[in-house]
Amino acid sequence: MIAVENFAGKTVGVFGLARSGLSAARALKSGGAKVFAWDDSEASRLTALKETVALEPWDNWPWANIETLILSPGIPLTHPKPHAVVSRAKSAGAEVIGDTELFARAIRPEPGAGRAPVIAVTGTNGKSTTTALIGHILQNAGLDAQVGGNIGKPVLDLGAPQAKTVYVLEMSSYQIDLSPGLVPDVAILTNLSADHLDRHGSMANYAAVKESLLRRTAADGHIAVGVDDDYSAAIYTKLGASRIADAVPVSVRKVLGRGVFVLDGKLYDAWDQHAVLIGDIKAAANLPGSHNWQNAALAYAAVRRLVRDPRAVVASIVRFPGLAHRIEDVGRIGKVRFINDSKATNADAAARALACYSDIFWIAGGKGKEGGIKDLAPYFPRLRKAYLIGEAAEAFAKTLAGKVATLQAGTLDRALKAAYEDARASNAHEPVVLLSPACASFDQFSDFEQRGNVFREQVKAMMAAHPASARAGASS
Repeated sequence: MIAVENFAGKTVGVFGLARSGLSAARALKSGGAKVFAWDDSEASRLTALKETVALEPWDNWPWANIETLILSPGIPLTHPKPHAVVSRAKSAGAEVIGDTELFARAIRPEPGAGRAPVIAVTGTNGKSTTTALIGHILQNAGLDAQVGGNIGKPVLDLGAPQAKTVYVLEMSSYQIDLSPGLVPDVAILTNLSADHLDRHGSMANYAAVKESLLRRTAADGHIAVGVDDDYSAAIYTKLGASRIADAVPVSVRKVLGRGVFVLDGKLYDAWDQHAVLIGDIKAAANLPGSHNWQNAALAYAAVRRLVRDPRAVVASIVRFPGLAHRIEDVGRIGKVRFINDSKATNADAAARALACYSDIFWIAGGKGKEGGIKDLAPYFPRLRKAYLIGEAAEAFAKTLAGKVATLQAGTLDRALKAAYEDARASNAHEPVVLLSPACASFDQFSDFEQRGNVFREQVKAMMAAHPASARAGASS
């Protein structure tokens, strides 16, 4: 844990007591702050009591003494409207920040202080895989890679900085909004597509938040941007013109005169030299598809100045074990393969999984996002049948009508059972039962991780019932 000592003796409010909120409360208390904490959810409050966090409804806090409100990233800051606690904090003159801002102030308490490098990864899709892959490469290179943020551990639960520490943080747009003082040494933008517009108001606002993280990058650091979508390419153009830090483009669609690019699975470096073949990343079994080649190329760009041997970087990429809930090979029963892509919470993310397979028995649905699945039409010929769950089931059925056979299964367990039976009975050589919902999970699950865990557990139970023909997946 990183103790937040620069709030010692100060009164601080913490609102929202999920993982990051509880972590912030513990770190503040450890550093000597007086903490008032609350959550609107009774279940979260009960968890907090087990952690010995003192609870007090936020409207009873001594606002005249509270200088800072630590807000959970899941609580609305601006859109669709600020939560009442945010309005109260602002009227009291209290700053509103998040746990990542506490982290930034704790590890660099004074300007110019010695620092452990921080690599910050953001974007719409691919940021979790890219973040985990960067950590994997650095750890294999003998560095103390501390990986967290929007993935895995909350930032304040990471280890305190040591001689070889490098922090690798996945940053959501919500976290960026709440971390104005975070200055990364390396900033990565994977890609941008419409997402979280209910929280940002417009695509322009959403892109601007992502861009703001890159603009904070240290002057002696560098930025890598996936330029294969128009929004990210426009941000790269602006950053290159402003020369805030060394900015490099990354592509898996075209040769770059300057930058890092992938052609047919081969990674090339043309950053500050003529294009040099670094290695073949098609051999990375747990990074299938061109979208994962982009993740690998961005990870290479992130570590290029920290790991000098490019062959070692490629070797680490090839050995990457994969990430849970991201095109995760759960296992097989006979010819039927089961893939857990629960992290696909929007259509663009689901497209990446659909592009990897044919003969797909697709489980989709949940709490729908703007635009639905109409943009997935080019992948419909790959679908044998769709099994629809959650709130979006009816809307998805209308989009698929006349193009793909559908079953409104309602729940994940019914969808999985029906998909397996149909896949087993099909004439497909290697049918794939794919959970790639293209939706948020909050209508039926607490988060995408719970949804993916339920899918995995149910598949494992089915495999146990068919032991003679079951086989574990590559990354399960």
